[in-house]
Amino acid sequence: MDRNSVIGFVLLGALLIGYIFWNQQSTEKARLEKARQDSIANLNKPKDQQAKPVATLPDSTGATPGDSARFSAEYGPFAAGATGTEATAILENKLVKITFSNKGGEPSLIQLNEFKSSDGKPLFLQQGSFNRTGLKIPLPNNQTLNTSDVYFTPGQVEKHPDGSQSISYRLNAGANQYIEYRYMLKNDSYLVDYTINLVNMQNVLPKGNLSLQWNSQANLQEHDMKQERLNNQVHYRFEDKEHDYFTLQNKSEQKLSQPIEWISFKQQFFNITLIAKKDKFVSAEVHSKVPESANIVGQQMTTLAIPYNGAATYSFPVEVYYGPNKYKTLKAMDLDLQKIIPLGSGIFAFVKYVNIWIIIPVFDFLSGMTTNYGLIILLLTIFIRLIIAPFTYQSYVSSAKMKVLKPELDELRAKYKDDQQAFGMEQMKLFRSAGVNPLGGCLPALLQLPILVAMYSFFPSSIELRQESFLWANDLSTYDSIYNFGFTIPLYGDHISLFTILMTITSLILAFYNRGMTDQSNPVMKYMPYVFPVMLLGIFNSMAAALTYYYFLSNVISIALQWVIQTFIINHDKIHAKIQANKAKPVTKSKWAEKLEEMQKRQQDAQKQQSKKK
Repeated sequence: MDRNSVIGFVLLGALLIGYIFWNQQSTEKARLEKARQDSIANLNKPKDQQAKPVATLPDSTGATPGDSARFSAEYGPFAAGATGTEATAILENKLVKITFSNKGGEPSLIQLNEFKSSDGKPLFLQQGSFNRTGLKIPLPNNQTLNTSDVYFTPGQVEKHPDGSQSISYRLNAGANQYIEYRYMLKNDSYLVDYTINLVNMQNVLPKGNLSLQWNSQANLQEHDMKQERLNNQVHYRFEDKEHDYFTLQNKSEQKLSQPIEWISFKQQFFNITLIAKKDKFVSAEVHSKVPESANIVGQQMTTLAIPYNGAATYSFPVEVYYGPNKYKTLKAMDLDLQKIIPLGSGIFAFVKYVNIWIIIPVFDFLSGMTTNYGLIILLLTIFIRLIIAPFTYQSYVSSAKMKVLKPELDELRAKYKDDQQAFGMEQMKLFRSAGVNPLGGCLPALLQLPILVAMYSFFPSSIELRQESFLWANDLSTYDSIYNFGFTIPLYGDHISLFTILMTITSLILAFYNRGMTDQSNPVMKYMPYVFPVMLLGIFNSMAAALTYYYFLSNVISIALQWVIQTFIINHDKIHAKIQANKAKPVTKSKWAEKLEEMQKRQQDAQKQQSKKK
C-alpha cells in the first residue's frame, strides 16, 4: 500500500471516529433541549390549555370531621376514597404473580415466575410508584382526579373451576353508583382480563371520551443497558390492522388519532400490552422519556381515550398481556403482536420472512431435541450451510477458474497498465473466450446475504437464548466477556469478547485464503478484505454471543469446505484444459456484451481525443 493510500485510510478512520462522537453528543443535546423547550411551551400556553392540576389525596386514616367536609367540597362524590389503609391481594398461576392494591384498585407488582433478572433476582415486569393504570375523572372544581390516587373497596379473590382467578375493586360515588375494576387471571396464561365497569355514573361523568392514564416504567433487567434502551419501544396497531412503533430513545411525544386495537410497551425481551376487546381505544397520546438513571431503561405515559356512551351500565373490556416476547406465544394470540419482535427492518425488512419461514421453525425443531443451545446453533449453522451448498460450490468453482486465469490477467494488466479502458476490454474478451462469468463468485455471496442479515436480527431478539450459557459465555443473548478493561476504548468497548475475536481471526484467514481472487496490484482491493473484518471487530464486540458464535462457526465451515473442495473435488488441470478448449471455440457475443464493448470503445476514443487536445 503506498503512502497516499495509508494517509487516506487514516483520514477516513479519523472522520468516522469524529462523526460517531459528534453524533452521540448532538443526540444527547437535542434530547435535553427538547425537554427544556417542552417545559417552556407548556408554561407559555393559555391557562385553559395547560396541564390541569391533579387532585392529591392524603394517605391517612386519621381524617377529622373538618377534613371530611373539605374532601367533600373538593372531591365531590369520590371523597370517601380520600383516605384508607393500603391492603394487597394476589392472583397467581405458574407463569405470573400479580399483586393488587386497593389504592387505585390496580396492579402494584407484576412478577414473571419463570424468569430472573441478569443478577439472578426475581424479575418484576412492573414495580414502583411510577406504574399506574387509572381513569382521569373531571371534578366540578376544574381539577382532575386520577383513580390511582384513591382507595377502592376490594372484593374477595375468587377461584373458578377452569383454574382462573378473579378480584374486583369498587370506588363508590353514591348509593348504587360506582366505578369498578374487575380482573381475571387466566389459568397458565400471561393474559389478564381487565374490565372497567361504570354503574349509574351518567350524572357524575360527562358523556364522551374518558381518559385512561397508563404509566409504565421499564427497569434494568439485562446485562447491557445500551441494548435494552435500543429495544425499549412503544408499538401499536390501529383498527385497520396497520402496525407501527417508535423507540423511546428517539421520541418524546406521539399522538395517535386513529382508533387503536392494541398498544404495547416493549422491553428487550418482555412487554406489557393493552388490548381493546370490544370497542377500540378512540385515540392515544404517548409521552416517553429516558431518565438519567443507571437502573431505569425508559418510561412511557400514555393517555388512552375510552368511548363512554353515558349508559347507566357501561363496560369497557380490556385484555392485558404481561409476558415474554416469544414469537410462538405472541403469534398464537392472532393479533399480529409478534410484529413487536425485530426480525428485520428498514432496507432489510424482507429478511423477516427468512426468519419466519426458515430460521424460527428449524430453531424450534432443534430446541425440541436438546436443551444445549450451543449445540442447537451448531446444528442450525450446518443446516443453513447445506441449503446454500449449491451456491457455495459455484462460488468455489468460479474462484478456481479465476485462479487459473490469473497468469493471463497479470500479463494483460502489465501490458495495459497505463490504459485501464483497454485492459477492461481485453479482460472481458478473455472471460468470454474462456467461458468464465466474472460475477460467478459475487452472486452466491449476494444470495447468502439475506441469511446473514436474518441471523443478525434473530439471535439478539430470541428470548430462548436469554441466560443460556455455553462454554465461557454466561448468557448467549448478550456479549461474552473474558476480560473487562474498567474503561472504554473508542470504537471498541470496555471488554474483550472472545467469540468476536475468533470470528475476526477466521474472517482474516478466509480473506487470506481467497486473496487470489482480488487484484493484488490495486492497494485498496488488496487490503480491503483484511481491513473490513477489523472494522467490524468493534461493532460485533457488543453483539449477542450467539450471533458471533454463529458467524465464527460459519467461517470455520467455509474454511474447511473450501479446503476440501479445492483439494479433493476441483481439478485445476481439467478446468485449465476446459478453458483452453472454450477459447478455441468461436465467441458469440451477447447483446449486453456488445453494448458494453461499444461503450468502452467510445470512452477510449473520447480519452484519446482529450489527450490529443492537451
